[in-house]
Parts: sequence; structure tokens; C-alpha cells
Amino acid sequence: MNFEEHVGKALLLAPAGIAIPRGVVCTTPDAAADAARGIGPVVVKAQVPAGKRGKSGGIAIAVTPEQAASAARKILGSSIAGYVVERVLVEARAEIDREVYAAVVTDVESRSPLVLFSAEGGVEIEELAAAKPDTIRRAVVDVTRGFRSADSVDLLRGQGLGAAEAAIAEVLAKLYQLYRDHDAELVEINPLALLRDGRVVALDCKFVLDDAAALRQPALVAAAAPLKLTALEGRGAEHGLKFIQLDGNVGILANGAGLTMTTMDVIAQFGGRPANFLEIGGDAYTKAEVALDLVLSNPGVKSLVVNFCGAFARTDVMAAGVIRAWEVLRPSVPAFFSIHGTGADEAVKLVRERLGVEPYDLMEDAVLAAIEAAR
Repeated sequence: MNFEEHVGKALLLAPAGIAIPRGVVCTTPDAAADAARGIGPVVVKAQVPAGKRGKSGGIAIAVTPEQAASAARKILGSSIAGYVVERVLVEARAEIDREVYAAVVTDVESRSPLVLFSAEGGVEIEELAAAKPDTIRRAVVDVTRGFRSADSVDLLRGQGLGAAEAAIAEVLAKLYQLYRDHDAELVEINPLALLRDGRVVALDCKFVLDDAAALRQPALVAAAAPLKLTALEGRGAEHGLKFIQLDGNVGILANGAGLTMTTMDVIAQFGGRPANFLEIGGDAYTKAEVALDLVLSNPGVKSLVVNFCGAFARTDVMAAGVIRAWEVLRPSVPAFFSIHGTGADEAVKLVRERLGVEPYDLMEDAVLAAIEAAR
């Protein structure tokens, strides 16, 4: 779950004692002009949950209220990374001496929180990691002891931060606590600015909430940015199905999110391109017709993998739902089945007799056949 910059600053950084510039969220050019009159020279920034706003024309400097209004007029209503800009943040322009990067992220490799710092901020971290990987310092955090200011000092040592080192160390410790307290996947400040007057100020904030923690964070959920859905994804949401549309050509129906992602990984491993994420486990088999239509409505789909593995859920019940949907929709794309677990014998018989398709003994073989058929 993603958030716009102003939300991260107001709900997370400021309450934690991390300095942010004075700013006003505006939805009209006139409001932007009024904000600039009260602030002085400002930066007008598009509020969308996406990066590279500057490169997309979503950030402008304004010295006068008239310039702020003009900048807001150009930015509001524009499209950035698929989002239509409905708000701008009109924020005091900072006198910057130096920019650094600070973040805490969930690290898949170490299965732990990871604190990141770079003395070179203000650029995309992916670009920095590719061009200058040695400039990024990393600290894997033991969650049983946390991450304190003293740990930050160790991470920052030798970075030439001078008098600002202690303040930046404090920011890193606070970022980690925000990450823990708010069930984050990512909390990032880029840039964290060292100002000419000696202050350390967060000029941006990127926050990503772990979706699984939504029930624990109702205030944040209420402030989250709306999801950007394709037409097919929106249709899936209307039916209570989690459908994610991709640009591949091998469609997937599987029961359970884990098996679905495994199927996607195997397709990619063998050189194919998965066309979607969609699982029809639990009672979702009752929506098999909607689910199958979603997958096949993706114009890139050239073949389909149906992968069922039953434990408590019976694969013959799931297969029966897909078969009924198949007989109604009568798709032309070839389908390749792999069925294992509870009810597998009955499920295989159903697919063989009703669809005239022979399921594969191994998932890998079904995937390979689907990839070949999609070419």
C-alpha cells in the first residue's frame, strides 16, 4: 500500500520529530498562489505515489505566487506514471548545502530490516546502486535488539558529514522506529538535506505499508493512495478476486497465492512470460467463470496453465468449476493442466473426459508445453 509524499511527512516524519519544510496541500492554482504568499519561494510538487516526478514535469520552482499558480496549473490534471495529479504540495524552498539518502526496507535476502544510507542523495537509488554500489552503506538489523543512534553512528562513520553526523544518526534511528511501529515495507527519505543553516530536513518521503498489516494501521489505510488498476484488475476487484495483469503471454489459474507465484516463477525460469497473477483457492472456485474470463480477456494471452494442488481443498471441486466455465466461454487458447493432492484422481478424470485434455504429471512439463504453445 503506497502513500503520497505529503501523507508520509505529516503522519510519520513530523510526529517522529524529523524536520520537514513548511508546506500546504493544494488542489487549485489559486490555492497554490495563496500558499506561496504565506510561505515565500516554494517548490510545487505533484502528489502521486510514484518516483521520478521531476523527470515527468511534476516538480517546479516558484519564487512568486503567480509562478506558483502557473506551476500548479500545468501540473494539476497531468499524468505521471499512470496517475492523474489531483493535488500538489506547495512547500518552502530549502537552501541546500548537501543531499544524502536514508531508508529502512524489508530485505528479502537477510529476512530482516535493512537500514540504508548513502552520502549521495537526490537521485534514484536504483541508478545509484547500479552506477556507484560502494556508496551505499547497509546495516542488517537484529529485530530483537533494534537499531539505535549508536548503530547509526557506526554506519555513518567516515562519510564526511561533519557537524551534521549526529543529527543524521538520530534520523536513521527514528526511521527504523517508524518502520517497526507502522508495519512498513519501506520508509525512505530522498533527499535528506543538510541545509546551509545547519539543519537536517527531509525534503521527500516514500512510505510503503505491508498490506497484511492493514488492520493494525486504520489511520494510515484511510490516507493511502488509491490503487491504480487496469480495467481487468478493476473487474476482478468487483468480484472479490485479486487479479494482477502483466504483459506476458502465458495465463495462469492456480489455487493459493503461493502456488500461483511459484507457477509464475517456473514460467519465468523456463524463459516464458507470465500474463497474470490470479488464484482461485478457497471459495473462489465458485467464481471460476469470472476468473477464466479475466485471464483470457488479457489480449496477450496465447496459452493457459491450470495448476491445482489440494490439501484441505479438493482439486476435483476446483476442476469442476473451471470445466463449467470452459464449457460456457469456449476459449480457443490451449490449456495445460497439472493437478495433485486431494481429489486429484477424480479431477484428472474430469478434465480428461469433459475437455479431452490430458493433465501432466509434473508442473514443469505443463509449464514448458504452455510456453511452447505461446510462441
